[in-house]
Parts: sequence; structure tokens; C-alpha cells
Amino acid sequence: MNKIYIMSLGCPRNLLDSEVLQGSLEKMGFTISDMAEDADVAIVNTCGFIQDAKEESIDMILRLAELKKDGRIKRLIVTGCLSQRYPEELMDEIEEIDAVYGSSDFTEIPGQIDAVLAGERIKKVAPISDFLYDDSSERAYLTPAHYAYLKVQEGCPNRCSYCVIPDIRGPLRSRAIDSVIRETEKIKSDRDLKELILIGQDITSFGIERAGRPELADLLKKLSPVMKNGWLRLLYTHPAHFTDELIDVIAGHENICRYIDLPIQHINDKILKDMGRPPAGSKIAGLIGRIRSRINGVVLRTSVIVGFPGETDRQFRKFLDFLKETKFERLGAFIYSREEGTRAAEFKGQIPEDVKKARFDEVMKLQQEISSDNNLEYLDRTMKVLVDERISGQEGPEPDLFSGRTYMDAPEVDGVVYVQGKNIRTGQFAQVRITGSMEYDLIGESV
Repeated sequence: MNKIYIMSLGCPRNLLDSEVLQGSLEKMGFTISDMAEDADVAIVNTCGFIQDAKEESIDMILRLAELKKDGRIKRLIVTGCLSQRYPEELMDEIEEIDAVYGSSDFTEIPGQIDAVLAGERIKKVAPISDFLYDDSSERAYLTPAHYAYLKVQEGCPNRCSYCVIPDIRGPLRSRAIDSVIRETEKIKSDRDLKELILIGQDITSFGIERAGRPELADLLKKLSPVMKNGWLRLLYTHPAHFTDELIDVIAGHENICRYIDLPIQHINDKILKDMGRPPAGSKIAGLIGRIRSRINGVVLRTSVIVGFPGETDRQFRKFLDFLKETKFERLGAFIYSREEGTRAAEFKGQIPEDVKKARFDEVMKLQQEISSDNNLEYLDRTMKVLVDERISGQEGPEPDLFSGRTYMDAPEVDGVVYVQGKNIRTGQFAQVRITGSMEYDLIGESV
């Protein structure tokens, strides 16, 4: 049976699609290779959200195309967000590509690999994405055994003027609550699961298309007991759909991480309106105040966009003042990317690249200072840490070194805790006394 190599690029949502694809391939008897050079077929699951992501995807495709030219792989297949956006361009401009599948069509790859190997060129891209995996889908796991992602929805109901996700991923499609519960139970039976991370384009809109109101709070009430010995983490929420009921549910369940991922993007009312991002800045500030006052120990993560069309220096300075005052514990900044096919790409007042870059640098310098100051507050505290990996160890009395995360940090995107100690096991919780801090990371020893 032929060997398959899968390269997954982009966000955890893409990673989960790759897990579904790999699970289907393995069920059909294909062998998965960790190295492209050892495979017969290479598959790239691409990201196409912003310019940097598109460039990374193209670079990976071209690297694999060179392997095909050299005869080290037989066939090259491209799927995911980039192929959903640019199927014809990919097929026409990179002749080494043998097949292109859209973001909803990747499930057909396993059944068509033999045809591709036989020399057939395939382009399978539905105009509107409609696939939604569930608990009956085959799935491999590409994360460590102690944590897993679970996608509760697909598509997006929001029409942000700068974003192509609704065009790539289609309309909002929420899974049934019972399906999410069954999949969680299955993951727990398959793995030593300590952290379940719920993901979607905007999980606070979960269920809104069928119930007329968000159902995330309902889901969490049922899911929390299933994960009673581990953490539940929420990624990608939206200020417009973050309800008071959701705040109360998070505050009332100890195993739901007091970690709120709340991308605000901006705080100026005109910029938010142009972005298509309700609510108004004052309501965002009010929501942040309610979250912080009602969820003890909460950590807020946000993302912001600098250099959006029409952003004046005065508006940026006011935004910077808001960030100084609010002191988000975690923050990621993005330079506005002018994406073709979006409304914002046609807006007047596009900001020069050097100005955008300077504003980005200012935001990141400020956040570096905020994060460094915040981390000092944890010195001498004992915290619960989920140990992710062993970094080094040796024979003798010296302690081993591990990296892990508190409830305050999601994998891959946030900081870590470097932990020294003996008798620590990866994939398990450890009690750690914080002994030092850096700009984004903490240092500690097991107790």
C-alpha cells in the first residue's frame, strides 16, 4: 500500500481537518509517513487567511514540487483554504500539482488517490463549503496524547469586511450537542486526555442558526462533567455573542479554564463599524469589565489589527491608550492584510506598509512590557501545570527540565512554564512553585 505524507499548515481548525483526513486514509489501509521523502503521495492542507499564510502555503507546495521533479515523490495533492480560494491558479501555475481539493472536499481524497496515482488530474472544489465532521467521522490524533482539539462548528456567521473565512468555510454549521458529548467520551477512551480545547470560527455563535440564540453555555453545562478530571478550554470567541449566561457558566465550573480568548481587533467605533465588528467600543469595554469582575482569576487573550484602512494616528494612539489601561494578559497583533475579494480591500485610506509596521512594533513593545509586569505577580505562587514535554534530563541528582502550561496558556500560541523537578510525568498535572519570570514565560520547580 502506498505511503502518504500530510503537511498541515495554519490554525488548529486546519489541524483537525488533517486528523479527519489521516483517519480516513488509515482506515483504507494507507501508511502515513512522517517524511515527505519517504512517501509516494504528499498532501498539503493549506492556509489562505492572510498574505503571510498564503506565502507559507505556496512555499511548502513549491518545496514538495521540487521533490516530485527529483522523483522522490510520485504525486502532489493540495487541499484546504488556499485551494478553496485559488483552485484554477494552483492547477495552472504549478504543473507538479496533480489534484486540488477544496476545504470541504478533502474527505474525497482517500477514495481518489488511486486515480491520482494512475495519472488523472483532479480538481474538486465545491463553490460553497458544507462539510461538517461529527463523532462518527474517522479521526487520527496529531496532538500529544494529553490534549485534543474538538471543532464544535464550521463556517462563520460574521461578515467582517477584511476577512475571507465565510467565503472559504461557508455559512455557520453547528454540531449537535449530543455529538460533541459522544466525541469527547470517545477521545477520553482513546487517550489519557487532560485538556479538551473547543474550537470554531466563532464558538460563541454555536447553535445560533438553529436555536436563534447562542447555545455554547448549554453545551458547557453538559460537557463539564464529562471532563471532570481535566480542563476545558475555549478558543475563538466574539464580543458580540459573549453572553452573561456564558460568563456565569465559566465562573461556576472549575474545570473550564479561566482563559477567555476574545479578539476585539480595535476599540474605535468608526474602525469597528468599517470592519463589520459589532459591538461598539464602549460595550466591548463593558464586557471586559463584567468578565473580570465575575470570573475570579480570569486571563484575557485578545487579537488586534493595526493599520486598517482609514485608521488615523489619533485613533491608533487612543487604541494604544486603551491597551495600556486594559492590560490584556495575552495579546496577538496582526498587520492589516489587504485581501482580494473582501470589502475592506476596496476601502479608501489604505495605510502605507511602513506606517502599519511601525504601529505593529509599538503594540508589541507595549504588550511585552505588560506581559513582563504581569508575570512578576506569579512569583512564589504554587500553580497547577499541565506538563507538555520533557526538555532535558540526566542521570544523577540534578532535576530534569520540562515545559508545561497553566490554565492561562493555550498550546502553541501562548507562553510556557519551564519546570525543574524529579518524578514529573509528561501529560500529567503537576504542582509548581513559580521561582522566576520572563517576558512571556514562567520558571518553576515541582513541589
